[in-house]
Amino acid sequence: MKISVIGLGYLGATHAVAMASLGHEVIGIEPDSIRTAQLKAGITPFHEPGLQQALDKVLAAGNISFQCQHDDQSAAADIHFICVGTPQAADKSADTSFVFAAAAELAKVLKPASLVVGKSTVPVGVARKLISQMAAISGFEPKLCWNPEFLREGTALEDSLHPDRIVVGSNNHQDTVALRVCYKPMLDSGTPLVEVDLETSELVKVSANAFLATKISFINAMAEIAEASGADAVKLAEAIGMDNRIGSKFLRTGIGFGGGCLPKDIRGFIARADELGVGSSLDFLKDVDAINLRRRQRVIDLATQELKDLRGKKITMLGISFKPDSDDLRDSPALEIAVRLKELGAAVCCHDPISLDALHSIEPDLKTEADIGNAIADADLVILGTEWSDYRKLQPAAFTAAPKTKTIIDGRNVLDVDLWQAAGWKVIALGRNIQNA
Repeated sequence: MKISVIGLGYLGATHAVAMASLGHEVIGIEPDSIRTAQLKAGITPFHEPGLQQALDKVLAAGNISFQCQHDDQSAAADIHFICVGTPQAADKSADTSFVFAAAAELAKVLKPASLVVGKSTVPVGVARKLISQMAAISGFEPKLCWNPEFLREGTALEDSLHPDRIVVGSNNHQDTVALRVCYKPMLDSGTPLVEVDLETSELVKVSANAFLATKISFINAMAEIAEASGADAVKLAEAIGMDNRIGSKFLRTGIGFGGGCLPKDIRGFIARADELGVGSSLDFLKDVDAINLRRRQRVIDLATQELKDLRGKKITMLGISFKPDSDDLRDSPALEIAVRLKELGAAVCCHDPISLDALHSIEPDLKTEADIGNAIADADLVILGTEWSDYRKLQPAAFTAAPKTKTIIDGRNVLDVDLWQAAGWKVIALGRNIQNA
């Protein structure tokens, strides 16, 4: 099929490459000329495992091209995917202006036979407004479906090509036919397709993210109780996760969630519920958000307890991205902790396997060190902020030069405590009362 993908940020670029990998002819449209030039040159604008290799292949095969605006070629596409961002607005609602702007530009060249498919995460009700807007511009009512994405940074390409479900919302079953053809390889391999109305499809993504955020904050609330009572929240999570009604995924204590989806999506969901007059139904999400943010403060409190006066003390932050296998720094708990410690006078040194270049562009005053040994040397305190596999595999005995106090705060509960203690380290972990010599 001939496909256009509008918006080549994290979602759009990954989706475009995935569709080209399935053999479709893809035209990626991105008004940012710098990003477009990068992709034309075969350079992925962000780190995502496997994406660079996949882009190389589809470019070599001639299945994908990139441009800054629509033309006759893109207008003739069978399917137009809208993949632009919906960032958090000042009032914490979802800013849908990019979605409406992209749809308006598309409506100027849209053909009646083409299908418009929204993939952006939007508040419930946006799809029907888009139909009205596009109809006023094009002179006909467009065929529009909503097909939410469920990508996880770090496994986004795999999630695109082998999703655990495909959700399609529409006004008319016939409008979904082209999308079923597009996704035929996935459907043939057994991926279930859930067909719903437009409003339900819009709710699926934000409600899924709200549930996952709630699960993370639940176990972190239990960690607060464990810290106060002497219990072990890691063992607690293991025990309750064995109940198949609960499950172990997302039950990990630590410094909480971040990134470009969960935080903004739950806040936008709360704002939309308020607009619909049912704000009280999502009051619990305000607590979910608050619990999550408290975990960041907890690390700062622990650092202060250990070092007393933070001024001039060297604190090494291992990991800056919001999650491993990503260079995304949006709402990163580790980054916020590093910045706040620096504001309190600490000499913060950041290490990360791939995110240091991105860090330089947004926090140029934070010191960075590419060599982990140099980063840890002479540190008064080490904090593990992102659970990169590099850090899980560290051999603590190798760091003989320092830290002077040999103290590490495991913000993700991934270190082998016995191994680190045997090497002479004091280990502090969120939600656990670890006995140190």
